[in-house]
Amino acid sequence: MIKFLIWLILLVVCWPIALMALLLFPIVWFLLIPFRLLGITVSAVLDLFKTVITLPARLLRGPSRT
Repeated sequence: MIKFLIWLILLVVCWPIALMALLLFPIVWFLLIPFRLLGITVSAVLDLFKTVITLPARLLRGPSRT
């Protein structure tokens, strides 16, 4: 809701910039999709490495007693 109010203020104060922002937002969002996918992939690989590295310690610890 607050973003919409800020956009309305920008529309009243400087309408060309507000319209440009309205038109460029989907384009910028679409261009950033590969970086989001890259971030998800890097996060998954780092979690895999963490699991592989800590596996021997978890195996030596034995079953959990919860």
